[in-house]
Amino acid sequence: MGFSLTLLAAIAVLGPLIALHEWGHYIIARLCGVKVLTYSIGFGPKVAGWTSKRSGIDYRLSLLPLGGYVKMLDEREGPVADDEKHLAFNTQHPLKKIAIVAAGPLMNFVIAIGLFWVLFMTPSEQLATRIGSVLPESPAAMAQIPAGKTIVAVDDHSVQTWEEINYRLANRMGETGTIKVTVRPYAPDNAATDNAKATTVQTYNLPVSDFMQGANKGKDAISSLGALPWQPQIDPVIGDLVPEGAAARQGMQIGDKITAINGQAINDWVSATRVIQDSPETLLTISVLRDNEPVTLKIMPQGKKDTMGNKFGQIGAMVEAPNITVPDSYKTTVEYGPVGAIIKSFQKTEQLAVMTVSSMGKMLTGQIGIDNISGPITIAKVAKQSFDISWEMVLSTAALISLSLAVLNLLPIPVLDGGHILYYAIELVRGKPLSEQMQIAGMNIGLILLAGFMILAIGNDISRFF
Repeated sequence: MGFSLTLLAAIAVLGPLIALHEWGHYIIARLCGVKVLTYSIGFGPKVAGWTSKRSGIDYRLSLLPLGGYVKMLDEREGPVADDEKHLAFNTQHPLKKIAIVAAGPLMNFVIAIGLFWVLFMTPSEQLATRIGSVLPESPAAMAQIPAGKTIVAVDDHSVQTWEEINYRLANRMGETGTIKVTVRPYAPDNAATDNAKATTVQTYNLPVSDFMQGANKGKDAISSLGALPWQPQIDPVIGDLVPEGAAARQGMQIGDKITAINGQAINDWVSATRVIQDSPETLLTISVLRDNEPVTLKIMPQGKKDTMGNKFGQIGAMVEAPNITVPDSYKTTVEYGPVGAIIKSFQKTEQLAVMTVSSMGKMLTGQIGIDNISGPITIAKVAKQSFDISWEMVLSTAALISLSLAVLNLLPIPVLDGGHILYYAIELVRGKPLSEQMQIAGMNIGLILLAGFMILAIGNDISRFF
């Protein structure tokens, strides 16, 4: 049942993106006067479809839903009647060929921008970018950035939400140097003037080494930096235990209050869970108070994997569900008008596209590991998780995947759209196409690269989840 729901979620998210990508190729081909023979969602044997009596186009749904294609009349793929040669793709001007090929990735960019626009148009109450706490021995702690200040920029880029902070930080993955964080004193959203908010801005240079890699691999960007949003203060008193969990097996009891882990003082439940989650399959010395008497326990958290395949520790202990109220001083309402939302959607699309290309470059230079590449299993699990959270998360996930499809398809690798664009750009400059032998050789190299990439991505997925 779980697998079926995950597969359906993946199809629900990927299906429209693939269909619209191929529709971009299809519609521009027809506008350019090229005869379309087949419009297929998926590869392999035909599962369903129909043939248009007016145009003769075979519209089909094929068995393997990992992409799609638009087949056009082309002399390189079969004989073409003399009276239809002007309709063949290979006889078109190079600029028309480039337009047809580029239309698919460009459609994915349009989809991403449109989905981000819808999300930015929706007012939302969020945690303000005011720092709630600073993790010990983190880059934020080393730079002595104080809690209570509001982050207004990262690396001189203005930020208004923790999501924007996360993306700006993620762009520095694998780097060594300093991350520039600009803060201001807290001022309410309804402050009388902007001057009340802008007074005394300060800039801190936070030292990072191999950021989000090494010991911090698997942590999110914000935790790796160490300047955290507001979090509720929950007493670390055990309210329930999983019968077969590590805590119950090693003698922890309901009512125990955690006071320290490995000698590090613990004052709240969030701090305790962070240490435990960061220590899978590592023996911990946990000090608790039981009936006002100190007790020392040796507990090894069980290694678990989250929905993204990241490993974390779990001991099977919980607190009673608290009644959490976020203080007004840590809340803010984020709202953009139609024009502001479209500007933000373009900015976010550009930022994420640049970050994607930058991450690829860092993989090639070894700054970040190739185990960061994800395949279809990860995409399916993320899609399922987004449906479990909210419709906004579904749109956000679809936008991110659409953007990734656009960037990946524009890479100048034969077989991909970007490789075809490169061929036709060369044809435009030379005045004639590359020789068929060179094109075939390029295609073979592209197929090998693409196959290797898919094997790597699926291998990473298997290592994450199985």
